[in-house]
Amino acid sequence: MGLEIERKFLVKNDSFKDIAISHSNIRQGYLSREPERTVRIRIKDDRGFITVKGKNSGAVRLEFEYEIPFADAEKMLGLCSGKILDKTRYNVKFGGYLWEIDVFHGLDEQLTVAEIELPSADASFEMPDFIGEEVTGNPRYYNSML
Repeated sequence: MGLEIERKFLVKNDSFKDIAISHSNIRQGYLSREPERTVRIRIKDDRGFITVKGKNSGAVRLEFEYEIPFADAEKMLGLCSGKILDKTRYNVKFGGYLWEIDVFHGLDEQLTVAEIELPSADASFEMPDFIGEEVTGNPRYYNSML
């Protein structure tokens, strides 16, 4: 069983770009946007993924992700309801953790969000200077709601 323990924050500035260890281009859409179960199709650079997530309980939820053929992912994106999200993800190592910073494009262009996956809901961690307000659990910032 997959368990995701993740906290989410708004980003104050783009200083993370100077310390990013990598970045990738992502397009994603949703076959299901129901809060109890989201089903996401993602193309990350040249790879395809399908992800099923359960309902959030604070920073914790079930998550199952599987790589699928790229051509299948492209076709499945066409089945998704709502808009297809387009973003660049930057990976930053800081304080012993990997931070994923998503810079959204298109209609969500003003939005930049950072996520950190943790080993437990009460794990402590150091905050980089570019981190702003915490939005963990706020549905307004769920990718499935954008």
